[in-house]
This record gives sequence, C-alpha cells and structure tokens, in this order.
Amino acid sequence: MIDIKNLCFSYTNKPPYILNDISLNLPKGIYLSIVGENGSCKTTLIKLILGLLKPTSGSIEIDSNSIGYVPQRLDSFNSQFPITVKEVLSCHKKTLKNNSIDIDSILKDVNMLDFKNRLLGMLSGGQQQRVLIARALMGNPDIIILDEPSTGVDENNQKEIYNILKKLNKENKKTIISIEHNLDIAINNSTHILRIENASTRLFTVNEFIEYKKNSFND
Repeated sequence: MIDIKNLCFSYTNKPPYILNDISLNLPKGIYLSIVGENGSCKTTLIKLILGLLKPTSGSIEIDSNSIGYVPQRLDSFNSQFPITVKEVLSCHKKTLKNNSIDIDSILKDVNMLDFKNRLLGMLSGGQQQRVLIARALMGNPDIIILDEPSTGVDENNQKEIYNILKKLNKENKKTIISIEHNLDIAINNSTHILRIENASTRLFTVNEFIEYKKNSFND
C-alpha cells in the first residue's frame, strides 16, 4: 500500500540528510506506530507520506483512494467560539461535497454520538481527539495517520481512543499509522513498529520490537 524507495530528505535539498536512504514497504491493513527520540524526524516522515513535503531523492508510492489525517489538536480553534460537535462535522461535510455522509453514524463509531450537540470548547482533550478522528473518517479513508493521539489525554480517554483505532484497523480494515512517544502504547496497540534513529529506519513486528527493547536495555 505504501512503497518507499531510497528516500533521502533534507530541508536544504542537499546532504547531510535528516532521513537517509529509507526503503519501506508497508502493506495494507497494518497498524504501524512510529517511534524515536525527539528530533528524529517522525513528523517529517509523515509529512512526506502526506505529500506536504517532497523527497530530496527517492520515491513514495501510495495505493490508496484517500488518506485521513488526525492532528494532535485543533490548533486554529477558538475554544470560546460557540459551535457544536455536529456543526463542526457538518461544515466539513460541505467541504467534502458528499451528502451521503451520515454524521450520526460516524459519531457513533467514535463513541461521541451523545455529545453531538455539545459545544466543542466544552469537551476534554480526549473527546476533541475523537471528534478529529470522526472528521478524518468522513472521507472514508483507506489510511488514517495520527500525530501522537495520546498527547494531553487522560488515561481513560487514551483507552477509548486506542480501542477505536484498533477496531477501525481490525474490523473496518483501515491502515493506521500513528506517531507515538509512549513505547508501551505502541507495543500494546500496534501490529508493527517503525523506529527512526540517526536518519535511518528499522521496521519490527511487535514481538521483534519487544526483544529489541529488552536487548537494548540489557546492553
């Protein structure tokens, strides 16, 4: 589904590359967590996949009808602005120009139907994150990409969010790609883990990553 070949990238379009000679084949239906230290270019890789940045060299080929992106937060949203959850999604529905979208059904998928008439600014961080997931689902994407969905979210809402993501992956066959700073969350929810370190990547199954993590700490 996502085929990356010999990808190199720098913001100056010349060496040294902050991502260097990356080759990956990510199959359809994967639940991938991307991990690495701060500054390891996790977000840069996501931006390259989304087409927001262009590779300095190499290629990215994506076999997908649609990609849904879920940011960490509603950065441009004024929490004092009186708009409800359903109104936010209705506005997005108009931009998609698809009258067949059932907003109530999508809100039910993310366990937010009971909050559809609640003001967005009155929701918790975790509830707002679920609204963002609902917004991404409105385009019926094959791939959903998330940027640290657990950031600023309490433990109960974290469980809710990751249960939703796992259900979307297993039952709805969505490919999930999520940047994670918490390794335990990555291990407990993913099928695969991609570690970025020193401008290179290494792809693991979850069991392989557990062994790698164990050996790294033993060293």
